[in-house]
Amino acid sequence: MKTIGLVELAKIAGVHVSTVSRALDDNPRVSAKTKARIRALAEEHGFRLNQTASFFRKRRTGAVGVVFPLGHEVQQSLSDPFFMGLLGPLADALAEQGYDLLLSRVVPGDASWLENMVLSGRVDGIILIGQSDQTDVIEGVAKQFAPLVVWGANRPDLVQITVGTDNLTGGEIAARHLITIGRRRLAFLGDPAVPEFADRYAGFHRAIDQAAEVEEILLPLHLTDQDAYEDMARYLESHPSPDGIFAASDVIAMSAMRAVADQGLRVPQDVSIVGYDDISISAHTVPPLTTVRQDMRNGARLLVDLLMRRMAGETVTSVAMKPELILRGSA
Repeated sequence: MKTIGLVELAKIAGVHVSTVSRALDDNPRVSAKTKARIRALAEEHGFRLNQTASFFRKRRTGAVGVVFPLGHEVQQSLSDPFFMGLLGPLADALAEQGYDLLLSRVVPGDASWLENMVLSGRVDGIILIGQSDQTDVIEGVAKQFAPLVVWGANRPDLVQITVGTDNLTGGEIAARHLITIGRRRLAFLGDPAVPEFADRYAGFHRAIDQAAEVEEILLPLHLTDQDAYEDMARYLESHPSPDGIFAASDVIAMSAMRAVADQGLRVPQDVSIVGYDDISISAHTVPPLTTVRQDMRNGARLLVDLLMRRMAGETVTSVAMKPELILRGSA
């Protein structure tokens, strides 16, 4: 039997979602007749999340799950500098709220991975780091399960609550900077299938579209450092080098910097490179990496604050932080 969620059950019953939730939790505010009818419909249609909804309102575990879904880049590890840059501040912010952190790296095998995590009863709420290619899965659970926030791209049509930077603006300021310093053959490095990268590319493209005589190159490189390096090296072996690069992450930017140097090109004299994130090691490359900063410490606190408020029953909205161009030696 195909299972349904809280929203679908409420539609079938012809009542508000909160009424269904209260009925399944045996709340005295709901009449016995309504409770019986909703419970019968829940059993008939294979409803699964009712026990979890009750469980989370009672906060029994004292733990929050911090989950890294890797649907599009299964080789990415938790030691990735971007992940580590968020993980420390998240742990601190959760500890201040009296919560333990339960860390999970998930390579989705099917569409039920997040629902199964919710149903496991191991955590009181979930923070997802990245949407990967799992936006639809996340959206399905977010419609039924409130204690869920996501580090990722904000979309006006999404129910899920997100925290991140204004990626569109971030991509635009990176491209405008490269154009301003005289670069005219610009490459975007990163896979636009990733929602955050898609927005960064859209901003990059918009800036180029508004400029005169600027060539655009799209290279959907991998996220992991060695794969990104090999992708870039292969491109440079058979194509003229761009004179300006905007990489969708600092890891990709540093991999590209190495590939460019191996071709005998100089950064920034021959090729200017801009990254995204401002991870801690970006200031220590040679030359130091110009990048678009995401304030990950503030972002971590926002994720925890929004999660705590959702767990308390408050209505919250997504947050897009302002990106900042950090000028260093690579551009």
